[in-house]
Amino acid sequence: MPRVTNVNALASRAHRAVPKSHWQRTWPLLVAIALTIALLAVSVFTGVADITDTEGRGHEFTWITRIPRTSALVLAGASMAMAGLVMQLMTQNRFVEPTTVGTTEWAGLGLLLTYVLLPDPGVFTRMTVAIVFGFIGTLIFFTFLRRVQLKSSLIVPIVGIMFGAVISAISTFIAIQTNLLQTLGSWFAGRFTGVEVGRYELLWIVAIAAIVVVVIADRFTVAGLGKEIATNVGLNYERVVMLGVALVAVVTGVVTVVIGALPFLGLIVPNLVSLFRGDDLRSNIPWVFLTGIWVVTICDLIGRTVIMPFEVPISLVLGVVGSVVFVFLLLRTRRSGVR
Repeated sequence: MPRVTNVNALASRAHRAVPKSHWQRTWPLLVAIALTIALLAVSVFTGVADITDTEGRGHEFTWITRIPRTSALVLAGASMAMAGLVMQLMTQNRFVEPTTVGTTEWAGLGLLLTYVLLPDPGVFTRMTVAIVFGFIGTLIFFTFLRRVQLKSSLIVPIVGIMFGAVISAISTFIAIQTNLLQTLGSWFAGRFTGVEVGRYELLWIVAIAAIVVVVIADRFTVAGLGKEIATNVGLNYERVVMLGVALVAVVTGVVTVVIGALPFLGLIVPNLVSLFRGDDLRSNIPWVFLTGIWVVTICDLIGRTVIMPFEVPISLVLGVVGSVVFVFLLLRTRRSGVR
């Protein structure tokens, strides 16, 4: 077989569809962006404080809490959806994402050990340790998948959830022994309540990770075809996989430190996009970003309004919605006989 060195050309032919005009490809995305802006505007104006009150301090709340919170929704939603998409490509399995393979639990373990070993760890230190532990945990799971042949793709997330449960049990034991159980619980209860100026800026790091994914999307597409095919076309498969694991660890570590766990988000979004648009990574990336923002923002609005003036953690709302979608995908896969 002749070696093809142009990876971008191969990726563009991987999922060739009926040619469409530039306008036919662009106008749905423009409408989706407009809907996203409208949804984010609703998020800005939703809350107990009335930001339209010009006589009081309403306008101050806009810049202190509402704008930062909305920015955090955009960054966290888009990046975690992207992390799930990258993981699904690397494992060739639609049921994996950071919370179903133990990445989030490993990041939480790193956070916990940081508090145990260091007297007063800063945010950057916590973030760095969480990223390192998330990288190690994800790499361990990837190594396991490559060494053990599983007969069904449905077994992979089950093994991943069990793997994460073991790490979570270790974290809980350490937290009990060090009187940090309440702190551990607050990390995994993902919420945007405390997001304000000065407490969310680290989330902009995930925007860099998103840009990297956009730039090398074709290489991830080829790597998703399998090691043998990727190697035959001249792609350094191991390097791409390591980069993908590193990007997932960075996103998971940063979001876990700033926001907390966002369960099933990386599983819901790529599968929903794939159902409607197929599996072309290059053309699906904008839709994955936008759908991630939609899901997170809508769940956050539900959490803010269902028992107003109090808030329900977004992790609870996402957990309910995500578990329903997860079961639906499992049943759909079982019914279609996909293995």
